[in-house]
Parts: sequence; C-alpha cells; structure tokens
Amino acid sequence: MKQTLMVKLAPTGEQHSALLQTMERFNEACDAVATVAFALRTANKFRLQKAVYQDIRSRYKLSAQMAIRAISKVSEVYKRDKSIQPAFKPHSAVVYDQRILSWKGLDKISILTLSGRQVVSTRIGGFQEARIDRRVKQSDLVLRNGIFYLAIVVDVFEPGADVVTGTLGVDLGVNNLAVDNDGQFYSGEDIDKVRVKIDTLKASLQSAGTKSAKRHLKTLSGRESRFRRSVNHRISKRLVSKAKDSHRCIALEDLRGIGETTVRHSQRRRHKSWAFAQLRQFIEYKARITGVMVRMVNPRYTSQECPQCHYIAKSNRRSQSKFLCQQCGYILHADIVGATNISRRASVNVPIVSPGFFWGWAGTSSPALAVSS
Repeated sequence: MKQTLMVKLAPTGEQHSALLQTMERFNEACDAVATVAFALRTANKFRLQKAVYQDIRSRYKLSAQMAIRAISKVSEVYKRDKSIQPAFKPHSAVVYDQRILSWKGLDKISILTLSGRQVVSTRIGGFQEARIDRRVKQSDLVLRNGIFYLAIVVDVFEPGADVVTGTLGVDLGVNNLAVDNDGQFYSGEDIDKVRVKIDTLKASLQSAGTKSAKRHLKTLSGRESRFRRSVNHRISKRLVSKAKDSHRCIALEDLRGIGETTVRHSQRRRHKSWAFAQLRQFIEYKARITGVMVRMVNPRYTSQECPQCHYIAKSNRRSQSKFLCQQCGYILHADIVGATNISRRASVNVPIVSPGFFWGWAGTSSPALAVSS
C-alpha cells in the first residue's frame, strides 16, 4: 500500500524564489506539452517525448529529467479524460524522482531547480521520521499558502490479517460520527460547534467587506476542514486500536454512492461539512497497515431491524436516538442498534428481508421468513 507523508520545507529567501521560479516554469512546460498531446490525441509518453522533448528543454530551460517528468505528468492527466485539453495552474505540484531529489539525512534535501541544486532544510515531525526510511516512490513539491512542502509517496508494508475472534460493528452518522456495538459513542458535537462558529464569523466578515476583513477571511480558509480531518483521524485511530486489541474485524456499512437526495434537507450542511466518506477512508487505510480486516455490509434497514427478534419496520425507529421494536418491545439507542446489526451481518450471511417481516432460526442452520402479525 502507498502512503503520502507531508514534510515542510524551510528554504531561505533565495531558495524560495528558486523553487517558485522552477514550479512556474515546470507548469508552463506542462501546458505546452498538453497542447501538443491534445492536438495529436495521444497520451503515449514515448510519442509525446519524441514530439516535444527538445522544444521544452530549449524553451523552458528544464533539465533532461525535469522535462521527462513534465511529459509524464501530462500523460497521466490526459489519460483520465481525453475529451478536454489539460490545463495546469502556475503553482501546481512539481514531480520529483530520485535523480533530481535526494535526502541529506533527515533534516535536509538536495533538490534541483532552474538555478542548480539547492540544499534545503526540512521540518520533519515524529510521524514522518518514523516512516521516511521506507522506499520512496515519488516526491511532489507543493505550495500551500506560500509555504513549500514535499508530498512523499512511500511503500507501506501490509501485515497479514490477525486471527479474528469477533466483529466490531460501527455505525457512521451525523449527530454521532460513529457508534460501535459495544455502546461507545464518538460524538460530532465539537465539529458542529466549530462549524457554526466559523460560519457566523465568515458571514460577519463578508458583510463588512473591508480589507482587514478579507485578510481575516483568508486566514479562516481551510480551518474547518483541518479540524474535521484531525477529529476523523483521532476517531479512526481509536476504532482500529480497539479492534486490534480485541482481535476483531471492523464492519462498516457500504455507503458508496450516497448523495444529496438521501440526506434530509436540514442536515445537508452538516453532512457536507463532515466529509461523509473521509472517516470511513481513514478507518480502512489505518486498518490495512495494522492488519485489521474490514468488512462492508449492506446498509438496508440496519436502523429499522430489531436485533432481538429481527422484526423490520420503519416505525421501530421512533426518533434519531430512540429505537422501540413494535413486535417485541425491545428498547435501545438507535445508533447502537444500527452498529449491532452491522456487526451481525458481517459475522454471518444474513438475508436482507422487506419491512413488515421478521426472521427467526429454523433449526440451527438457516433463517426462516415469517409474516409478522
């Protein structure tokens, strides 16, 4: 599995200018290559190289390897959609490989620019330091808010899956970001408070319209998403650690393809702010690198099915938090019910029946359907 590590660079003023000039020239060359690729209707790297290599080297003063990297970048982008000509912003990422970027210990890199090789200091954290010794596949030079970073793609060893002795069902939601079948809640209240606070502040600054207000709005850019990302990282880490320590796999609802029409209008702002798929993605990749198995289950009726008698009805879900079975009177928090059903479906091959039915075990091997009274 591949993992991307972000490493902050600390260039001098002169080095910053050299990196910026290199980035802008590299993307100018990419635009020129894209024009030729679109005219020839080809994404073949070797054909493009024959057509543009000498020209972009002489026009944009790129080194041989940087010219090759620009051609490869255009080829990869154009392959995704050949109906339009790719366009590259001046500060798009610059792709580096081992020939034009090397590490000088953990605190410095040697990176090629239009002004020659530059030895630039890095600000590497403990998380990156523990993983930077893995095989580096590629390094992208990126610019964010005037600060240069290296996005380093490394190979991550995937351990074999643990021996599974149970299933940790996880119900993902909006009010509670996650609830597991042990009854543990991972609340979304903190994210909602930050979202409301930032929305209110943005509205106030936008109505002011002054230069200082616009500067303040710029500093707010991305703050909510960074906070949300941090919360999702913490929740996913806790869930994976819990499953690892208890030798269980993680069961999640397969919610791919869920869209605006499946979310109540009053919750759409919260749904978008949460980044619905992000937490699930974090759980999946953290599980893979720790040897925890993840199973996806059908989400139909997980919040409407009674975990005790398996009667399914929309009326079982009395409110966002309350579950009351109309068949047997079973009462529990609705999110725990959902997590319990997710866990059970991942553990056995459970059929998904229609509302108004319940199923019970006939003998010891197969479920028998019966019409509810």
